[in-house]
Amino acid sequence: MSNPVLNFCIRLMKWLPVVFITLIVLWSYYAYVVEMCVFAITSLPQKVIYLVLYHIFFLIFVWSYYQTIFAPVGRPSQEFYLSKADVDRLEHEDREDRQQQHLAQMAKDLPLVTRTIGGSIRYCEPCQLIKPDRCHHCSMCGTCVLKMDHHCPWVNNCVGYSNYKFFVLFLGYGLLYCIYVAGTSVEYFIKFWNKELDDTIGNGRFHILFLFFAAAMFSISLVSLFGYHLYLVFSNRTTLESFRTPMFRHGPDKDGFNLGSTNNLKEVFGEDRRLWFLPVFTSFGDGMSFPTRRTSEDSHQLLNDRQRWAEEGEGDVSDRETALTTVQPPGRSRVHVEAET
Repeated sequence: MSNPVLNFCIRLMKWLPVVFITLIVLWSYYAYVVEMCVFAITSLPQKVIYLVLYHIFFLIFVWSYYQTIFAPVGRPSQEFYLSKADVDRLEHEDREDRQQQHLAQMAKDLPLVTRTIGGSIRYCEPCQLIKPDRCHHCSMCGTCVLKMDHHCPWVNNCVGYSNYKFFVLFLGYGLLYCIYVAGTSVEYFIKFWNKELDDTIGNGRFHILFLFFAAAMFSISLVSLFGYHLYLVFSNRTTLESFRTPMFRHGPDKDGFNLGSTNNLKEVFGEDRRLWFLPVFTSFGDGMSFPTRRTSEDSHQLLNDRQRWAEEGEGDVSDRETALTTVQPPGRSRVHVEAET
């Protein structure tokens, strides 16, 4: 039996990294707005320009961070969950091959193209569901997460389908925020170093000194992390998939979901480019089925074959199309049939 006091303490501890980041951001706001802009800068136009630009970067950064933290974790829909009778049948089946047969039967109408390393249906025993493609179980959240990238302690949330766009924007705007703060405070850092800063601001000099150092250090760490996730976006991979190659029916393929850089970008940020840079949800799809590179290649091959047949006059093209569509099982879309061949 779980201890409620212990569980509460554990949940509370998970928020410590978020509290730490929040306190740093609040302190940076005080150091920049009050100590630097109000007391250290003497030129009124410079104060206004610095404050206006600062608040633009600050607000979009905080908005992205908030969305990343509080976006609900994306969970599979009910169709992926097994009924109580199906769960009982699996649990009472001793032979593993028979269990896999049952799972294959239950998953025959689900849009699945990935498998386990052994080629079996991906099943989550704690959640009692058949895992959608790119879905993984998070032990920290205690649930299966759609298109799970990783569990991030700095946001106390799983980064996945529902908030991956917010996470990338959080890294990008965090980097811009730090670069802006470091770039505009370096002048006063140099004045402090050369002992040219006005003594009337008192201990505010040390706030400006540490503000520059903190912004510079966070910029260095964020530039590598943001660059890495941009690479993942343009190659259509998650952090988990970059370390463990997805397994398809035809075997492992690290680029199995790669649709080209433009389509990969749209899968995360959506079709409307006006909303790409805003932390609002615009990701493409439902997070449970994804087009694959193999599907795209097969579609192109099919179009090329049709064109060749038409040019060479080798039979009636409509007859060939009829022959192709007859292999499609009831209830399955063309894209899934082509992906599985």
